[in-house]
Amino acid sequence: MIKVGLTGGIASGKSAVSMIFASLGAKILDSDEVAREVLLPGQPAWTRLRQAFGKTFFRPDGTVKRKKLRKLVFANPEKRDQLNAIVHPEVMKEINRRSEVLSSSLQAKVLVVDVPLLLEVGVAHRFDKIVVVDARESVQINRLVQRDGISEEEAKQALKAQMPLSEKVELADYVIDNNSTLADTEIQVRKVWKELLVLAGKKRRGEAAKRGDGT
Repeated sequence: MIKVGLTGGIASGKSAVSMIFASLGAKILDSDEVAREVLLPGQPAWTRLRQAFGKTFFRPDGTVKRKKLRKLVFANPEKRDQLNAIVHPEVMKEINRRSEVLSSSLQAKVLVVDVPLLLEVGVAHRFDKIVVVDARESVQINRLVQRDGISEEEAKQALKAQMPLSEKVELADYVIDNNSTLADTEIQVRKVWKELLVLAGKKRRGEAAKRGDGT
């Protein structure tokens, strides 16, 4: 099995690309889903988050007010770094654990791990290949406004809080241009998928699937 890191920018379309990979046969791990689990009441990350940010970011039942927290960290880089330091180590620990379980499956050839901050938190070396989903800033803003019901200014602030997509593209092994239709995106994903299967076959035969191969 080869492990593929899938990343991009907010509202660039990672979820759509992930679903296409899944339909083709990839095993998928979504770090956002894992993050929700590690922040369930009583978990270590939940306890540290509550101590660091206070009760105002939690509902009476203990669950995190994710939208309120997200708004804070988009506007405050210091708080954003603090949040990442609490959550991401726990998320990656759980992803590594699940990756080991999936890697033992003889049927699984490609594992795709969707990690929005993969390049920001310095875990690219843990993957055989990196796929970046790219989209124009204007497209991201429009998607954010429609998806989250926020203002254009808030959407721009969210984009500024992240590593520029252009920089992520430079570090990618594969780039999926998600500015057009879903059909166009699927064509690109299918092409990448074929190459990943070739690399998976090489790895299974003992040939290294190093970053940079097959691109």
